Amino acid sequence: MAHVAAENVIALDIGGTEIKGAVVAEDGTVLRSERRPTRPARGGGAVIDTVLDCAAELAELARRAGAPPRAVGVVAPGLVDESAGTVVKAVNLDWHDIPLRHRVAEHLGLPVAFGHDVRAGGLAEARLGAGRGSDSFVFVPVGTGIAAAVVTGGRAQGGARGIAGELGHLVVRPGGERCACGGRGCLETVASASAIARRHARLTGTPDLGAEDVHRRASAGEPVAAQVWAEAVAALADGLAATVTLLDPERIVIGGGLARAGADLLAPLATALAERLAFRTPPRLVAAEHGRSAGCLGAALLARDLLARDLLVAGGPSAGDPFVQAPSPVGGTP
Repeated sequence: MAHVAAENVIALDIGGTEIKGAVVAEDGTVLRSERRPTRPARGGGAVIDTVLDCAAELAELARRAGAPPRAVGVVAPGLVDESAGTVVKAVNLDWHDIPLRHRVAEHLGLPVAFGHDVRAGGLAEARLGAGRGSDSFVFVPVGTGIAAAVVTGGRAQGGARGIAGELGHLVVRPGGERCACGGRGCLETVASASAIARRHARLTGTPDLGAEDVHRRASAGEPVAAQVWAEAVAALADGLAATVTLLDPERIVIGGGLARAGADLLAPLATALAERLAFRTPPRLVAAEHGRSAGCLGAALLARDLLARDLLVAGGPSAGDPFVQAPSPVGGTP
């Protein structure tokens, strides 16, 4: 079998709060990294410029270090068309019909693999994280927003239109707070990190606190913080109960920034989920292994898969290497 030469890739994970970028070696080692605030209030065009600047800086850093990148993996939130390389709609970024793969490829002059951020995170957890050994699990990152990657047979399912897993827009509190999607009472409006911070600020008049601050205050016994945290856990349990009832996964992997709360999130969430699933045994509830880096690692995997497909005619990638697999387990063609 042909040997796969060391080939570095650029990974970009575009989130509602920040853009994470990295130069990643063949074995998964991060050689260079970069983070920039997304600041979507500047407008969608400015966000694209930041993405392109971040990508170009990483490429230059890699070249200066003698590790020139061979491909790019870029993942984005919202509704994406993976086969076309287009972000159809990302309300938190003010993006509509953005040909992101083409823009990045044109800017860097490199081949680009494109995917959905949460499905890419699910790919990372499936190959290299808390989903290993499970044929059926749901990856749920809870951060600025909430979504899910439904992973079965090593593939993150995109659905008929590439929008499967929009768990954050499942209505759990009918008639509740208006969501960015236009609906009311979506899970994101109660259980996301941004919703936790927003609700605490509204009830206390204390702005500029994040969800982690609210968690710390809840742990310290502040009644309002404890109330907000409990309401978020209850809403998340409602959303997960519906997911389990429909999909019957063997495992639920909780990721995103909120997962750093550890047992303070997972223990009450597991209890609440079991109460809602009294008719059946609940699935295992575990913390993601890659935290906030799951999407970026998944983007690197997509880029590696893109290179691996090119190598198939020469004998294929090294067998048994989880960081290099082809074709990609993610639905759609990057």
